[in-house]
Amino acid sequence: MFNFEKLKVYKEAISFANEIYLLTKKFPKNELFGLIDQFRRAATSISLNIAEGSGRNKKEFKRFLIIAKGSLQECIPLLELTFLQGYITQQEKEKYYNKCIELFKMLSILIKSIS
Repeated sequence: MFNFEKLKVYKEAISFANEIYLLTKKFPKNELFGLIDQFRRAATSISLNIAEGSGRNKKEFKRFLIIAKGSLQECIPLLELTFLQGYITQQEKEKYYNKCIELFKMLSILIKSIS
């Protein structure tokens, strides 16, 4: 087992990405190279940056965690756009928005702990 696999924030990021993949499966096929692709890449990038950064020194790990937070923040306008386009409900939007808030807090705490 790699060290990053023990991190709760990594596990939550993987779970979030998986949920976004499942959510976007119901989007129209014409969004495959638009919102679907962008949303999946942003959500996946969170765990990828946690994993990649964990193998570096503390300064670089912090930088990768900041990048992960940026990817997470990309998900917020994507949630709004997908809601406005009628692809998700208000309930779904709120559910994933709250997951973003929790992941953001977890990343912030981890960044602070290694600083």
